[in-house]
Amino acid sequence: MNLAQKLGFSEEARLLIIHADDAGLAHSQNRAIIKSLESGVVNSYSIMVPCPWFYEIAVFAKSNPKFDSGIHLTLTCEWENYKFGPVLPISEVPSLADANGYFYKTREELKRNATPEDVAKELKAQIEKALKFGLAPTHIDSHMYSVGASVDFFEIYRGLGKKYKLPLLISGQLMEMIGMNPDLNLYEGDLIIDRVHLASFEQFESGKLSDYYSQVFENLGSGLNIILLHPAFDDSEMKGITIKHPNFGSEWRQIDFDSFTSQEIKTRLKESEVVLITWNDIRKVGSIANNH
Repeated sequence: MNLAQKLGFSEEARLLIIHADDAGLAHSQNRAIIKSLESGVVNSYSIMVPCPWFYEIAVFAKSNPKFDSGIHLTLTCEWENYKFGPVLPISEVPSLADANGYFYKTREELKRNATPEDVAKELKAQIEKALKFGLAPTHIDSHMYSVGASVDFFEIYRGLGKKYKLPLLISGQLMEMIGMNPDLNLYEGDLIIDRVHLASFEQFESGKLSDYYSQVFENLGSGLNIILLHPAFDDSEMKGITIKHPNFGSEWRQIDFDSFTSQEIKTRLKESEVVLITWNDIRKVGSIANNH
């Protein structure tokens, strides 16, 4: 029995999660994600616990449990002038921080410097901080998919899913994108996203990002699909954060917001006859399955 059947749908059903990353990154990001949930078609988001605006989005999440929210495990900080680091004291996880105490910018630097022991301590601390705040996460995923920087880190990620009994975002596509070999790192029993729909920099650069989004529902296959978005506003805050970083920059994030709160997308979604589900739906099915 596949996931669709466990959820009560036909075997060939096209399941879809419309997901917003990077909640907590900035006030602009939080405002856009909240509006995308309340008046758009986004039905899932995940929170970056180490970021300065975590508190704001955590209060929202706690007050609005009807919205699907996960933990966006964070080990890297890609921005030029906007920095954040581990939730643990640097003395406890020294291999995760640069000379100034911030996360490394790239997965490559993370892989070169970080020890599995420090990664395990920090990721557990991020989840525990969210739980202590009173959040009830529905899943776990990863900023920049940095848990895939090494096989050891990915095993820690997998172990956290088991420990906290939460589904993980596991995708062969994302593994390939960051240089992992899916054939060696996807296990029987993993909940695997069949298709990740993530716009490319080429589409953004050529002005075709809106076109990609308007057609995305036509390209959904049977099984579990996820659309990954980063909605925010192209305001002075996000311009400052994303300076010299057009890839997933402030202009891109505004298009994400505009597209997935538009009437056109709402109409296309309705016409597509896809089945919108949440991580919480998957979590409940998983817990039922684990009891048998």
